[in-house]
Amino acid sequence: MAAQAHGISLTMADTIRHRPVLLDEMLAALAPRKGEIHLDGTFGAGGYTRAILEAGASVIALDRDPTAHASAPSFPAALAKRFVLVDSRFSALDAVVADRGLGGIDGVVLDVGVSSMQLDQAERGFSFRFDGPLDMRMGGDGFTAADLVNDLGEKELAALLRTFGEERRAGAVARAVVAERQKGRITTTLELARVLERAIGRPQDLIHPATRTFQALRIVVNDELGELARALFAAERALKPGGRLVVVSFHSLEDRIVKTFFNERTREHAPVSRHMPMGVGHAPTFSPITRGVVTPSEAELAVNPRARSARLRAAKRSDAPPREGDLLAYGVPHLPALDRYLGTA
Repeated sequence: MAAQAHGISLTMADTIRHRPVLLDEMLAALAPRKGEIHLDGTFGAGGYTRAILEAGASVIALDRDPTAHASAPSFPAALAKRFVLVDSRFSALDAVVADRGLGGIDGVVLDVGVSSMQLDQAERGFSFRFDGPLDMRMGGDGFTAADLVNDLGEKELAALLRTFGEERRAGAVARAVVAERQKGRITTTLELARVLERAIGRPQDLIHPATRTFQALRIVVNDELGELARALFAAERALKPGGRLVVVSFHSLEDRIVKTFFNERTREHAPVSRHMPMGVGHAPTFSPITRGVVTPSEAELAVNPRARSARLRAAKRSDAPPREGDLLAYGVPHLPALDRYLGTA
């Protein structure tokens, strides 16, 4: 049976495929209640938002992807009156809260990274499983993956792949890409995937040779690590005392930033920022909800293999004032060659 969502048909298979990972664990950590206001920073297909609404809370949902707005599911009237979808990056979530005249909110949930819907849309260029333009932009603006692949020098490209994709053969990949583009610009996902297959060979560990390169390009095109760190700082500013922050990440670079943030924000000690004087301490701005990291159950993995790399961490806001944040200190890499793309020069 298919449900209509603003003219787009969503089948039962779509619903299953786009079921958010760690849904029960997210709800247990966020603990939404009637009368509360929560913010879903990564709306996507609306799975987390719907669950929070069904728990009785109101939801401000954010998404910078225009396709998420165009295909937003229609909630029943009883839920829809407590829901609003805003076109915004989650790094600006505190500004969204302030613009709505709210002094603070009760919860923030961030499901970080690319969505199943984005991966499954060939025209978005996120996946090497389909032939499409080498784009990868979540918001549809700014530079594309093709710009990076065709314009960066060999050493610059290798550094990008090593830093953001943890690609062990970054040098070989960069040489192969530079050699290939002498024949003409590389403009499609399958063109690039074929270059990577020739450079690396067939996988020995079931990971396709294009996986890490595509990850690196997507992360840089969307400034995903910088956005994540800024969103954590913004959530700290937006949450009321007692408010809860839940973050689901999908690879080690993201999880490292979240882990560093929670570890530093839940302890009273000198700040990690090199810009602060030595010996200046801070009261904890959060207390832990989860001990360590929460991972999917075997039951969830059996029905949703895409959940295998998901990691959930959560903490509760204290009444201590928010702090400044240094992106480098929280694990966001900086490559000078990317400054001209990211506007950080």
